[in-house]
Amino acid sequence: MNDDLLRGKVLSSKYLFRKPWLTVRSECLEMPNGKIIPEYFVHEYPEWVNVIAVTNDRKIVMIRQYRHALGRISFEIPAGVCENNDISLEESARRELLEETGYSGGRWQKFMSLSPNPATNTNMAHTFLAIGIEKISSQHLDETECIEVIPSGFDEVLSMLENGEIIQALMAASLWKFFNDLQNGNINI
Repeated sequence: MNDDLLRGKVLSSKYLFRKPWLTVRSECLEMPNGKIIPEYFVHEYPEWVNVIAVTNDRKIVMIRQYRHALGRISFEIPAGVCENNDISLEESARRELLEETGYSGGRWQKFMSLSPNPATNTNMAHTFLAIGIEKISSQHLDETECIEVIPSGFDEVLSMLENGEIIQALMAASLWKFFNDLQNGNINI
């Protein structure tokens, strides 16, 4: 397989918008077949992290929060953006879990990585599995966050997935994989 037969060539690139939460550039792209796409928009984002956090009594730490773009309150797993001063992806995930929920500790492992949208986004979303976590503090939320913490049993979370109550695709995919791995004996809790 020759990847060069599929890869486009950037003829020019310019930034249209640069803000902390949104950076967009426009590129003139030549496709391998010679077709020119004069404006191909690329969104630059930092890496994202999600945490499937399981307590000692086999509850998954779920959160509820308002998501303005959809105008909905949704169930999610703790998540956030990797910050420049984070040493590693796992450190980012640990920080986000503690800040959003007050939970920490346990055994951690990288669980999976997905692209939010490989057509337009430059980043990846990395999910970690934390088993045996405990509540050690109160939440330490950013001023833009209002989060309700809801530890939920496995059956409850599976029901949320089946009923479409978890609408964030990257989180739903991670949770579906979690339940599949759990059922197949690939996860030891």
